[in-house]
Amino acid sequence: MSFDALKKNRSSSLNKLNSQLEKITQKSYSDPNEGKMWKPTRDKAGNGFAIIRFLPAAAGEEMPFVRIWDHGFQGPTGQWYIENSLTTINQDDPVSEYNSKLWNSGLESDKELARKQKRRLKYVANILVVKDGANPENDGKVFMYQFGKKIFDKLNDLMNPQFEDETPVNPFDLWEGANFRLKIRKFEGYPNYDKSEFDAPSAVSDDDAELERIYNSEHSLQELIDPKNFKSYNELKAKLYRVLALDEEPSTPAKAEDDEFDLSNMGNTQEAAPQPTIAEATPEASTSLSMDDDDDDLSIFKELANG
Repeated sequence: MSFDALKKNRSSSLNKLNSQLEKITQKSYSDPNEGKMWKPTRDKAGNGFAIIRFLPAAAGEEMPFVRIWDHGFQGPTGQWYIENSLTTINQDDPVSEYNSKLWNSGLESDKELARKQKRRLKYVANILVVKDGANPENDGKVFMYQFGKKIFDKLNDLMNPQFEDETPVNPFDLWEGANFRLKIRKFEGYPNYDKSEFDAPSAVSDDDAELERIYNSEHSLQELIDPKNFKSYNELKAKLYRVLALDEEPSTPAKAEDDEFDLSNMGNTQEAAPQPTIAEATPEASTSLSMDDDDDDLSIFKELANG
C-alpha cells in the first residue's frame, strides 16, 4: 500500500483491524480429543468435587494409563511453547537437547532457564464419571482424564499400601476397584488435591451388560502416544527457536556427567522414556519433574502455543 493510499484509507483501517481481531478471538483451538477428555469443574472459590472410577486397560491394550512428557513455558517473545516431548516416544527432543546445553554452560542463569523449561510428566487414563454435580450430563459416561503426580501417588498407594494391615486394591478393576472422590480446594492460590480419597472397594455395577457397555466405551490410550500424533523434531525445533528468539543453530551437547547434572532427574534426558508396567510406575519412578496437578491451568494457553 502506498503512502497516499494509507492516508486516504486511514478512517477505515480501524474497522478492518477490529474485524481481523474478532476473527482471531473467535478462532477455536482444534483439539482432536475434544469431547473425549473430562476435566473437573471448579467454582469461583476454586473448589470442585466429583466421583470418578478409574477403568481397566482398553481392549487390545496392556496398561490402564499412559505417561506423557511435555514442556510448557513462555519465551522472551511473549509466545508460549506447549508441546508434548518426543522423549515420550523414545526419540530425541530439541528442548531436552537445548536444556542440556544450557545446564552444561556452567552459568547459574542458564541453569535457572533450563529449570523453567524442564519436562513435566502427566498421566492419562480412562474413567467412568460416577457423579459430576456441575455437569450431570456426564454421569455414567466414559472419558479420558489427564492428571499429575499427586493423583497418581494416591493410585499407587492403593495398589501398594505401606502398612501390613492394609490390603492392596487394584483401582482399575471393574469389580474390586474403588470409586475415587476427587476433591479440589484452593490452597495458597493453587488447586490442591490432598483431600481426594478412594471409597471402599466395590463393583461398578452388578449388571454384566452395564459393565460390558462401560468397557466397550473406553478410548484408546495408545493412540495418544502414537508417533504419528507427535510433531516432528524439525517442527518442534523451529517453534522452539521462534519462541525463544534463537538465531544460531545450537550443537547437540555431549552428555553431562551424572555428578554434574542428573538429566533424568531434571526431566531433560535424551534417553528413552518407555511406558511402564504398573509395578514399575512407583512414586520414585514418577516424581522427577512430574506435572503438578495445578499445572492444568496452563491449558488455557494452548491456543497461544499453537500460534
